[in-house]
Amino acid sequence: MRMQTIQTQAFLDQKPGTSGLRKKVKVFQQPHYLENFVQSIFDTLTIAADATLTLGGDGRFYNKTAIQLIIKMAAANGFVKVIVGQGGILSTPAASHVIRHYQTFGGIILSASHNPAGPTEDFGIKYNTANGGPAPEKITEAIFAKSKTITQYKIADFDDIDLNVIGETQLDGFSVQVINAVSDYADLMAQLFDFSTIKSLLQSGFSLKFDAMHAVTGPYAKEILVNRLGAPAASLMNCEVSETFGGGHPDPNLTYAHELVDVLYQPDNKTQSAPDFGAASDGDGDRNMILGKAFFVTPSDSLAIIAANAQLIPAYKQGLAGVARSMPTSGAVDRVAEKLNIPCYETPTGWKFFGNLMDAHKVTLCGEESFGTGSNHVREKDGLWAVLCWLNIIAIKKTSVEALVKAHWAEYGRNVYSRHDYEAIPTDAANDVMAHIKSQFLTFPEQVFGRYSVNTCDDFSYTDPIDGSISTGQGVRILFKCGSRIVFRLSGTGTEGATLRIYLEAYEPDIANHHLDAQVALAEMIQIALDISQLKQCTSRELPTVIT
Repeated sequence: MRMQTIQTQAFLDQKPGTSGLRKKVKVFQQPHYLENFVQSIFDTLTIAADATLTLGGDGRFYNKTAIQLIIKMAAANGFVKVIVGQGGILSTPAASHVIRHYQTFGGIILSASHNPAGPTEDFGIKYNTANGGPAPEKITEAIFAKSKTITQYKIADFDDIDLNVIGETQLDGFSVQVINAVSDYADLMAQLFDFSTIKSLLQSGFSLKFDAMHAVTGPYAKEILVNRLGAPAASLMNCEVSETFGGGHPDPNLTYAHELVDVLYQPDNKTQSAPDFGAASDGDGDRNMILGKAFFVTPSDSLAIIAANAQLIPAYKQGLAGVARSMPTSGAVDRVAEKLNIPCYETPTGWKFFGNLMDAHKVTLCGEESFGTGSNHVREKDGLWAVLCWLNIIAIKKTSVEALVKAHWAEYGRNVYSRHDYEAIPTDAANDVMAHIKSQFLTFPEQVFGRYSVNTCDDFSYTDPIDGSISTGQGVRILFKCGSRIVFRLSGTGTEGATLRIYLEAYEPDIANHHLDAQVALAEMIQIALDISQLKQCTSRELPTVIT
């Protein structure tokens, strides 16, 4: 096995975002571009003498090429072993489990999550540490700093590894182990949930439809929902992994998961023929959407309902240490935590902020409004885990999705919530919107907008209670005296232009109003947000790209 040192020149645009480095495939295909970033990761780490690297991705275009390259670079940079999912496939939560289960040094995950895939679309790469979670900011900042000064990278010269055959390949003291990561992950889920009770539910006439959106969770859904829980094969849709995700946008929301939505939202005279339960997961398997018959569950409500019913699930029957949510996520789970008398933490957006809390045993469940929920079984959000939470709860309570949600609202009140995304707008225009909002900070307090009176406003910052690290500039908040709020934030997950997100929340304790559509209930607040931000004037956008 011959080792090579290749001279290179730095790229200045390799700054990781919320979930690693994401660019168009053509950017990653530039000579030395991927190699530079991988070497910057390795140069930032102190690699132990017996270190094993976990490696895999969501199956999108360029994954196979990148995996072979990273294996060879790992061999040249001191790793003694690389563990790869069969076919190079690893969902993000499964990768976190592999890191933890096999106690590897860390892992490289190749994914751009819910972004489109294909030769002209998106690719991504991120590093996860030994706890299975995304690298904290101090590591990603060090990687970026190294990427701006790198002059060479190291790579071994050997034939590509056959990733389709489970087993181990030995190469002069270095090895590559291809594992059945689907089975490993399914075994973990069987330890957490009451599979026998869920199986009985699915055999009782209860029907479901799961949409993998042509992405990574297809094989996992087949193994768990069909092979182990006995759901009919027809319960699954779009479960063959495609390098282009079937040409779709693998984001499990009402806009992009329209095939599933069409199945659950039948015409009024056919609603009863719709499945009892619907769910979708995204490109790399860490997000989820939950539906009932013509009924959408917001991710914020999903987190709160899972927390309120967690003791029905075997893994959490002893109770929860605490819960955490990202700042833009609604306060619905806060009300559950108060009743359970457990801590509730508010963090910036990004799963890495939950890792310290989990490792310190401060929280058991956590979630984000961006369709991500999870627990301390791994250090990533987990789409199929969330689906199984709902099925386990429904199987025991013997109720429908809609009835379960409305019963929760009746007990806790409803945090009426919506997110409006304006995608791929010019970065300068997005920055102008944020600057315009911040310029009004001194005059906002005590201002009255319709029936809403401003209490305060800020740009959210966070001090990690475990390591003391500080994160600033995490989103602009307009907080009203009634407890309602508007949040403006630029997303860090896109690869083209900027995505500006507006989060709207109003607490409604009156059960008589719980039936209202969120857009109707929030109509006045939506107009206030547009007036405050001057979004239409700054961006020329009349409507959001996505509403959830």
